[in-house]
Amino acid sequence: MYVSTTAPGFRVAAYRVGWYGGAQARLVWRSERVGGRRQRAPRLLPGTRSVRADWQRSLRVRTDGWPPGAYLLRLDAEHGHQRYVPLIVRSAQAAGRTVLMHAVTTWQAYNAWGGYSLYRGADGGYGTRSLEVSFDRPYDTNGAGKFLVYERALVVLAERLGLPLAYTTGLDVHRTPSALRGATAALSPGHDEYWTPQQRQHVTRARNTGTNLAFLGANACFRRVRLEPGPSGALRTVVCYKTSYRDDPHFAGPHPALPTHDFRQPPAADPESTLTGVFYEGYPTDAPYVVHSADHWLFAGTGVKRGETFDHLVGVEYDRVTPQAPTPARLEILAHSPLVCNGRHSHADSAYYTVPSGAGVFSSGTMRWVEALMAGTREDGRDHGMDGRTRAFVTRTTENLLRAFAEAPAAKIRPTPRDNVASVYGT
Repeated sequence: MYVSTTAPGFRVAAYRVGWYGGAQARLVWRSERVGGRRQRAPRLLPGTRSVRADWQRSLRVRTDGWPPGAYLLRLDAEHGHQRYVPLIVRSAQAAGRTVLMHAVTTWQAYNAWGGYSLYRGADGGYGTRSLEVSFDRPYDTNGAGKFLVYERALVVLAERLGLPLAYTTGLDVHRTPSALRGATAALSPGHDEYWTPQQRQHVTRARNTGTNLAFLGANACFRRVRLEPGPSGALRTVVCYKTSYRDDPHFAGPHPALPTHDFRQPPAADPESTLTGVFYEGYPTDAPYVVHSADHWLFAGTGVKRGETFDHLVGVEYDRVTPQAPTPARLEILAHSPLVCNGRHSHADSAYYTVPSGAGVFSSGTMRWVEALMAGTREDGRDHGMDGRTRAFVTRTTENLLRAFAEAPAAKIRPTPRDNVASVYGT
């Protein structure tokens, strides 16, 4: 760990996130007191405007004997300040397990520590944004914002169900073609926007060999990125030039790499809907979720009827089925929610399809799905007005999904989708 602090000393406590009888975390390790020191100012790399903290190591944390899982390391400074560091202890294999695929490249894309992210520079402008961002720096705010909002509640629910689980990250799926081999299911959490072509290839291969997929957010697999090594030689840099992709020396060189921008954009257009079934459309919105296929097996036990609504469940970004985009055959729209985004009237869709391997693919179509697992409680301060009724509906639906996806390729044990895109969209 690399720590900079003005406190004379600090301690670190490691908590594994899970159910634990409702406690939702368990202390697995605590450090001795570590002397604090203020480390050197971060370095801004010219050209790409990437921020890197070239600090000296403060302590080494050995994870020998820690079970695979999602962890929060809590740093407690002697002057009273606290900070989190998220850590995923990877599983050795995925066979026979439901894999939680944590979205670390998206965490880093939005990380503005040091004044720069893939979205803005120190002056707040898009034109001064980083073109690549480094894992060699802390996360901003409390250190674990994206994990706490978009992933933690899914981990807690999956562990409460007692399913055979495995833990990995999108980065590990990128570099290890076998990371999902034999998995019964792979779960993409609430905000999983930044993927490499290799990650997408490996996830698609898993689907085509029988691994069920669930996209429990919106805007998934939207940005194409490249991973590059840092000073240590490990993959520590996320590259995404976006609209400036022509300035990327790897794209403009004699052996051009794929552009690091939206998957759907030319050149090398490859829309995310061929994998997710849905097409990202917009931001921001806030709208009720409207049930369409109330008799679908995913909604069993919820008691919902067609047209039933759940306020604020659609937002802040959303996906929809777009017939003009590449769309899997025999896709069923499960929820069809009218909304307005930047003055434009549209819909958000939850959708489900299967492939010849038997794998089922579910996309929630809303970024608030995982947040809704905490709605109406004190677990999350960003429930957007969602209530306990919404939490109960999303929880039961997600339980149905995870249990079925953990059992077998979904088409072998559940009814196949009823293709209703033409009837819903009149095409």
